[in-house]
Amino acid sequence: MSATAYEKLEQRFRRILILGDAGEALNWDYATMMPVGGGPARGEQLAELSAVRHALLTDTETADLLEEAAQDDSLNDWQSANVKAMRRKWAHATALSEDLVLAFSKACTACETVWRGARAENDFAAVLPHLEALLMLVRESARAKSEKLGLSPYDALLDEFEPGERSADIDIRFAELEAFLPGFLGTVLEKQQSDPAPPFPQGPFAAESQRQLGLKLMTALGFDFNHGRLDVSLHPFCGGTPDDVRITTRFDEDDFSSAMMGVLHETGHALYERGLPARWRYQPVGQALGMAVHESQSLLIEMQMSRSRGFLEFVAPLMREAFKGSGPAWDVEALYRNLIKVEPGLIRVDADEVTYPLHVILRYRLEKQMIAGDLALSDLPAAWNDGLENLLGIRPGSDREGCLQDIHWYDGAWGYFPTYTLGAMTAAQLYASALEDEPRISTGIPQGNFTPLTDWLVDNVHALGSLLSAATMVEKATGRPLNADAFTRHLKARYLG
Repeated sequence: MSATAYEKLEQRFRRILILGDAGEALNWDYATMMPVGGGPARGEQLAELSAVRHALLTDTETADLLEEAAQDDSLNDWQSANVKAMRRKWAHATALSEDLVLAFSKACTACETVWRGARAENDFAAVLPHLEALLMLVRESARAKSEKLGLSPYDALLDEFEPGERSADIDIRFAELEAFLPGFLGTVLEKQQSDPAPPFPQGPFAAESQRQLGLKLMTALGFDFNHGRLDVSLHPFCGGTPDDVRITTRFDEDDFSSAMMGVLHETGHALYERGLPARWRYQPVGQALGMAVHESQSLLIEMQMSRSRGFLEFVAPLMREAFKGSGPAWDVEALYRNLIKVEPGLIRVDADEVTYPLHVILRYRLEKQMIAGDLALSDLPAAWNDGLENLLGIRPGSDREGCLQDIHWYDGAWGYFPTYTLGAMTAAQLYASALEDEPRISTGIPQGNFTPLTDWLVDNVHALGSLLSAATMVEKATGRPLNADAFTRHLKARYLG
């Protein structure tokens, strides 16, 4: 009996996604282990993998199979959703030529390699020509996808990271947050200044002690070390595959909380990857549901749960043990107040949850201007500094603290940044519903029992893969469409309560 069109598509996409997993392994090695001199060869390897995947996606037979499968009334809900997800990947791929895919992949690797040194040396000029070459290819890709998908160039890039999301909707949501956050920030800062400052744990905190604490927290949350590992990289990330999840962090021996929260954040990503439906591994419907949902899972763990008093009751003894801490600075209340301290800062990944959305709004606006050609890359450092000063009242003293701090643009991820704040809103809404649905979550966290929470997330988010749209998943899990209400209520309760 010959295979149906749908069965042939499953076989084809299984191969495409396995090749993608191989690329993930090469990218992890590039970020953590590879010697600097291996960069050019690694760029060639990644580019060839991208070209092979692109060729499989854009083959004329793929289009014919998609048309035939779309008419197959025998498909169940998961299979129908799989075809829809396949078609979306096909549409994005067929907008681009193989030459453009190859050139873009090589430019990403070349630019990121130079960025690593430029960031360390605070030398934007060194990476500028590489970033200009990469942005030209980003714009070319955006134009091609715009024509294919019937979207604006920016929305065509955004759609790759967050299917169905549009900048017009983001503009409205971000305008609402920008109207709320500066005034709220001022109120929070006034409240903090009126309260006695909590004592702060004094370092140094050995990197290995921080690593051991991170491993304990990962284990407590259910991270499976038979299917993943923790390493160090210049910029923390979660990569790999659902069966081999690779997370990284970086250590500051003056402040252990940065690495600890980074580990918790990336563990949230990792749990999502591990919780995706195994039945649909290597199929588009079995993949994560866009980056806003992915970020919601990391921010739910890092911000919503791990900065709560309940979590500090569990982790405070582990902190004291790891760093031989004693005295008032290591009491639960002091640790809690330090972890929720609000202070405008220069670095996004270290920002508190009140100021964090303003960091994202800045990057979102700048990348839209650069893609549209309204902001020259040579003017990016000054525009960044002016924008941050307008939003947060502080100004970077160096490009390392400014436009060189994030990897995303230098690695070709344009249209990604708004998903961070969409993720924060989604995290708050999901966590509020989880606490309401399952009372054992609140009682379990102080005891180090996170199973009620992770089970709820698996049932309502992880195990659904890409069966539903993000909007439908959120409304189904929480009973209402995504909005900022749960996020702003959470901020008010935590910082003014």
